[in-house]
Amino acid sequence: MSQSSPLPRRGPAALRSAPGDVPRRARALGRLAGSTVARVTGTVEAAATAAQDVVGGAAKALATPTGMLGATVEAAWLTTHLALYPWGLVGRHGRDSQLEYRVEHLPPTQRGLVISDVEAAGTPILLVHGMVDNRSIFTLLRLGLRRRGFGRVVSMNYSPFTADVRVAAAQLAEEVEALVAETGYERIHVVGHSMGGLIARYYVTRLGGDARVHTLVTLGTPHQGTYTAYGWHSRLTRQLRPNSGLMRELDQPVPQCRTRFVVYWSDLDQMVFPQRHAALDHPDLSVRNIDLHGVGHMSLPIIGSVVHGISSTLAHLDSEGHTVTPGVTVLQRRTTRPAS
Repeated sequence: MSQSSPLPRRGPAALRSAPGDVPRRARALGRLAGSTVARVTGTVEAAATAAQDVVGGAAKALATPTGMLGATVEAAWLTTHLALYPWGLVGRHGRDSQLEYRVEHLPPTQRGLVISDVEAAGTPILLVHGMVDNRSIFTLLRLGLRRRGFGRVVSMNYSPFTADVRVAAAQLAEEVEALVAETGYERIHVVGHSMGGLIARYYVTRLGGDARVHTLVTLGTPHQGTYTAYGWHSRLTRQLRPNSGLMRELDQPVPQCRTRFVVYWSDLDQMVFPQRHAALDHPDLSVRNIDLHGVGHMSLPIIGSVVHGISSTLAHLDSEGHTVTPGVTVLQRRTTRPAS
């Protein structure tokens, strides 16, 4: 009778055949789980700290007399803007603006700019609105710039259904080329509110627009992204989030960029969280950041100090974007009076 072969041994003897494997695996899994928990905990803590910082900063700004006045101005202008919104959907603001070289009929401010620098007075200014908005947001800014002597102030509309900043930037490029061809000026100025500033920045830094844009002024633009973009899930809002693919692209090097940036941001901006993300910091760009106190997001284009600051900047620039006239009035940070 033949005997069957003995079965392989199991149990402790088998474990002894690979000493240390199980403890090592357990320790590795423990370290992995620990690092994962640490990363998640760190992310949550960072988000909580950022939220506290944002809410605390905005609450602190709102608690001041200037902040309370700014909130009142914001509410009043929002109501007015909603009434003007339908009118901003039709027509094309500013295309009938022509610089006149006769000065005797002009008010003193306009006459002064035309006489001192007719080129600055005639350089076109293109206004670019933000997301789901239209040119009506610039009603007071456009009037303020015209009263200060700028003869060609033009505003454009892009579709409220725009789903990509890059597509809107390409449309802006076409608008700029048309304006250049129409006016004969090879370089213009651009003022962008909210996402409009981001569209203009993409055009200037990624599509070669610095050859056409002398100065880019941004008002409440989420240059570093905004956490409010997490409130709605779409292709466009994903681009507006911090550290998105678009934000990383905008952070790439842009050597020899010719455009000068003037960036306004406010500690009471309710659309850009945290508010300091509306400031611009890029090693290759010439940027002047101007922080305002107690000014709401929608009010940025109507505040008198902002209109005055933009006018002073655009009236006194040489070809490289440097101030050439000494004694330009310093921007007052705390005023929240609407533009006259």
